[in-house]
Amino acid sequence: MGGYTARSPRREPFVNFARRHFFLIAAVGLVVLMVLAIAVRALSAGGDDKGGGGPGGRGGPGGRAQTVEAVSVAQRDFVNQIQALGVARGRRSVDITSSTTELITRVLFVDGQSVRAGAPLVELQAREEDAGILTARANLAQAQRDFDRWTDLAERGVAPRVQAEQAESGVATAQAALEAAQARRGDRVIRAPFAGVIGLSTVTPGTLVNPGAVIATLDDIGVVRVDFPVPERYLSLVRRGTPIIATADALPGESFQGAIAMVDTRVDQTTRAVTARAEFPNPGGRLRPGMSIRVRIQEGMRQALAVPEAAVLFEADQAFVYRIAGEGDEAQAQRVLVETGSVESGFIEITSGLAAGDRIVAGGLNRLQPGAPIQVQGEGAPSGRRQGRQGQRP
Repeated sequence: MGGYTARSPRREPFVNFARRHFFLIAAVGLVVLMVLAIAVRALSAGGDDKGGGGPGGRGGPGGRAQTVEAVSVAQRDFVNQIQALGVARGRRSVDITSSTTELITRVLFVDGQSVRAGAPLVELQAREEDAGILTARANLAQAQRDFDRWTDLAERGVAPRVQAEQAESGVATAQAALEAAQARRGDRVIRAPFAGVIGLSTVTPGTLVNPGAVIATLDDIGVVRVDFPVPERYLSLVRRGTPIIATADALPGESFQGAIAMVDTRVDQTTRAVTARAEFPNPGGRLRPGMSIRVRIQEGMRQALAVPEAAVLFEADQAFVYRIAGEGDEAQAQRVLVETGSVESGFIEITSGLAAGDRIVAGGLNRLQPGAPIQVQGEGAPSGRRQGRQGQRP
């Protein structure tokens, strides 16, 4: 009647709820639509895979073929050389120490000084020893006077000859006592055991030194020694007198010529290496004890199996490559452990694990997994890929 429209009491709560929660309902609806779209897209992609491999793939789940570059394992010339790392040491090195607890009275060197063998370096307090020398000299003088007197009396026949002989023995005893006292005094002077260069020291007159405490270091650096490991397979290249070249990171651009002085008699059972010692003349003192030294022994050329350095991957202490197994559609990446040798000009020596003619993956290693299907670059697309593309045509 008139313009009045009756509302159903049952619809009013729903209308009120919709008005109040309009944005919530809209958000839920949007989420539902997105989920449905993703599901439809996933089903569509699954159908493509079953139909022939999709772009770049072969049939079956996870069958996408990764494009890689391949190289063949072949012989290559390597410089027949050994490279190793060692630490420089003086031909002779010693810590200057005291054998007793005493005060230093004189320091007779300066840091960095070159000293001759036997040169006095430090004097220790020697009051007792000095007193002992004075006493021994007095005893010797008295013994000499007694000897002279008894000798004179014996020559005149006033005293028996035996008294003069006993006095002579007293002189010899007193002389020995004096020499012993002087030797004890000499022990209070610490001397250089060989010619060398004194290192840094912190002692000064008045310093109390204890037995074993280092007063200074002394190194003979006219010749520097370097000990380094040599793998047992290279023992035929290392013998006494073999020329050797050394370089130091601290002295870029410089090299030092030396020779092998000695090769140890035993091979370490753990490392399968023997220790060799090289000596390098060091007239200018450029090489210093403690320096990190790289040594290199070079003898002619040799041939060995080699692959590009980038083709070898490392995991912990193992090296491996991906060998190509199969051809065409059946090509797969096969992980193979290898042992490596020298590295030269971008190629790495393979000592075991591969044979000449084996094909390995040299490029496209990113995310490559063992057993994964691969497509070798330049060999054309696998048939499964071509069929997949044909199946997508309308």
